Amino acid sequence: FDQFRRRILNQGLPQQVEDRLLNELRRLQGMQPVSAEATVVRTYLDTLLSLPWSDETIDRIDLARAEEILNGHHYGLESVKERVLDYLAVRALGAMTGRTGSSPILCLVGPPGVGKTSLGQSIAEAMERKFEIVSLGGVRDEAEIRGHRKTYIGAMPGRIIKAINQSKVTNPVILLDEIDKLASDQRGDPASALLEVLDPSQNQAFLDH
Repeated sequence: FDQFRRRILNQGLPQQVEDRLLNELRRLQGMQPVSAEATVVRTYLDTLLSLPWSDETIDRIDLARAEEILNGHHYGLESVKERVLDYLAVRALGAMTGRTGSSPILCLVGPPGVGKTSLGQSIAEAMERKFEIVSLGGVRDEAEIRGHRKTYIGAMPGRIIKAINQSKVTNPVILLDEIDKLASDQRGDPASALLEVLDPSQNQAFLDH
């Protein structure tokens, strides 16, 4: 319990999150250590404490360098590279003027092998950010996006949170790959769950269960 408490207090968590975790820790102290509920709470605490709450990369957007990276990694695709440079220019201007609001989401469309994934890598390299790929091909369960509710035994976070956790920073560039190959069944429609991820009016507060 002391180890959990030290991790909670020393990790620089937002106050609301810190209060929530301390409350869960108090609940855990009153449980039987071998009970299923105690296992759920320990997993919940471990998952939240493993997230990079305060670690982020600082954008260093040099448009000349970005153009060099794009040209070095991709032959042709002039209109696509021009659109990417426009996007980076808007990001750079926003950083210079202190307007760091939500950015538009780029949608890369094309047949396999034309360079969509490598374009995402180039954007991340130009911004000096970490890069993660979330493969969505064949995903049928809404919980793959939003995560499972923590009351379930073996509950896991969704793929978005897993990608952030794997990158070890709060602001990686995330490529949602094969988004057109999503499926749906009785467990829900993951495409509907993605609306919360992609809609700029909602995704400032994406909730993983």
